[in-house]
Amino acid sequence: MNKKIGIVILILLFGQKFSFAQSKEQLPEVKVIARAQEDRILLRWTLNTPLAWRKGNRYGYTLERYTISRDRKTLPTPEKLIIGQKFMPVSMMEWEGIAETSDNGAIMAQALWGESFVVEGGGGLASIINKAEEQQQRFAFGLYAADQDFEIAKKAGLGYIDTNVKPNEKYLYKVISNIPQFELETKERGVYIGIIDYEPLPEPVDFVGVFQDGNTLLSWDSKLLKNTYNSYIIERSENGSTFTRLGDIPYAAINKEKSENDRTIYIDSITNDKNYIYRIKGISSFGEIGPASNVVSGEGKKVLKYVPHLKTKHITSESDVELTWTFPEEGNKDITGFTLKRSDTDRGGYKPVVTHISPTSRKVRYTKLRATNYFKITANGKNNNQRDSFAMLVQPVDSIPPEKPVGLEGKVDSTGVVQLQWKPNTEEDLMGYRIYRGNLQHEEYSQLTESPHKNYTFTDTVKVKSLNTKVYYRIIAVDQRYNKSEPSEILELIKPDVIPPTAPVFTSYTIKDGVVLLEWANSSSEDVEAHYIYRKGKDDLDWSLIFQSEKFKNTTYNDTKVEEGKYYSYTILARDQSGLESTPAPPVSVVIPKTTLKSVIKGFYGSVNENEKTIELSWRYKNPNVSELELYRAVNEKPSSLYRILPPGTKRFIDTGLTINSNYTYIIRAVFNDGTYSRYTTIKIKY
Repeated sequence: MNKKIGIVILILLFGQKFSFAQSKEQLPEVKVIARAQEDRILLRWTLNTPLAWRKGNRYGYTLERYTISRDRKTLPTPEKLIIGQKFMPVSMMEWEGIAETSDNGAIMAQALWGESFVVEGGGGLASIINKAEEQQQRFAFGLYAADQDFEIAKKAGLGYIDTNVKPNEKYLYKVISNIPQFELETKERGVYIGIIDYEPLPEPVDFVGVFQDGNTLLSWDSKLLKNTYNSYIIERSENGSTFTRLGDIPYAAINKEKSENDRTIYIDSITNDKNYIYRIKGISSFGEIGPASNVVSGEGKKVLKYVPHLKTKHITSESDVELTWTFPEEGNKDITGFTLKRSDTDRGGYKPVVTHISPTSRKVRYTKLRATNYFKITANGKNNNQRDSFAMLVQPVDSIPPEKPVGLEGKVDSTGVVQLQWKPNTEEDLMGYRIYRGNLQHEEYSQLTESPHKNYTFTDTVKVKSLNTKVYYRIIAVDQRYNKSEPSEILELIKPDVIPPTAPVFTSYTIKDGVVLLEWANSSSEDVEAHYIYRKGKDDLDWSLIFQSEKFKNTTYNDTKVEEGKYYSYTILARDQSGLESTPAPPVSVVIPKTTLKSVIKGFYGSVNENEKTIELSWRYKNPNVSELELYRAVNEKPSSLYRILPPGTKRFIDTGLTINSNYTYIIRAVFNDGTYSRYTTIKIKY
């Protein structure tokens, strides 16, 4: 193997990601890839470990084809065809002829038949490779040669072109190692493909060129198409019509497997001030050459030998500065002059502010300083090339604060999100704003922003479920020298009310003359709009509103619309200005006593029977709920007392044991079954 080929392979061994990488699995297996063309199917395969690959070269491979579908319908039974049972490398004698005409053939011949496999030439990395395992080298180099030349892959028994195919069919190709299982167990693998899967090869993507002093740096994204192309043809033209290939062999995409760089780079030497045009074409693992990429063109330019360096700055006022720089005198003949450039930041965007400065000048005055200035001095070459100095920061003294921010306004939504906005300040050196918030108007506000806020809108969040019904904001403008403006006017925002008021409570109640007197303590919430008293009878299903007290005007209420003997419950609640209601107060229950006496006794009469020396009393009543009658008697001026208890139904009574010339007063009333009484009925008789 010649020295040139050895060095190329040495480089690719470290950088090239082979199509068939060694598997981490212990059991070797056959790896298969395929590509459909318009009238044929191309196949490539290999065993994926060095030992298995060497034994595969000795025993060969069997290729089987199964017709799986026809006219887009799956066949009930696949149709099997054995394409070949002994795909093996051609004889050593034939490889000798191939090696004479093909570098890749020479590499493959050496990997298959060479007595020893030591890469010639080079020190350092080459010596490290020479010490590596020879079997691994044969495997890696052999697969590289097959990747670069499909004809070589076929000669090595690792490729096949199936032309006996139909466009309406799809096939499963299975490759089986012929290595005896007792010698080495391997896994068979396959690939499913048909003519219908044909797709034209894509153009290489993102091809760019950077034209420098005496060379062109070409680069393209090879990682995106790594499964399509394994190498590239680079072509150059000086007239745009005739392109010449650079290099004798395709340029491999050198990408380490774990590299984060997706791009392949190629450097071409050129003559300055002359236009060159470049394009690239990809080569697949089957030897197909894809379409050309977009073209890039340009000229190399001589770089100025010397670079200017800003040296000093002398600030004479808030707007004036004098800058000086150094530049070798021997470089004056190569430039047309200098340009002063300025930017607000050191990240770029430099614009010329003073032009046509003499090649012999080494200082310049600038009279439009801002709060922060970054300057560069540029040497302009006679060949339209330039060299920039490093940037220099110039900041004049600034003690004037920004104007007080105005127009602060905002709103709070139902979730507590606050949207603030204000009119932006117009100072050129404005750095931003500091936003402050307080829960009370006259407390010390807390700062919400760690660094000056760049925008003139701000989003904040507050707790709506808190005791504070309002929130307060103010802002301060800050310039690049950290001068602070006066605080803005305070902005007061009302939070959405989502907290119901506290509940009022009954403190006492009394019943007098059939009237219920209720007393309560009002809700402690400040935004209460009214208090509401509800009543429900024992047999009522719903509560009824009986009284509404506006805000905090009342704490008592007399309920006169009640009936004796009935059971009532009362509760009270508060409602705030947002319509939120407190929980109802614990109910108060009362029973209205029966205090009104009924007139039951009718026609209470009395007469004196002188013969019998008695007084006869009689009366009438018809109430069935009478349990007994009480008869009271008073003699002359003495007080009355209970005289007799008469059973229900009694309507007549004879009083005996009387004293002559005495005045008798009789009182009668009925006692009802529920223990209540009727009105008294009185009669007076002189005996």
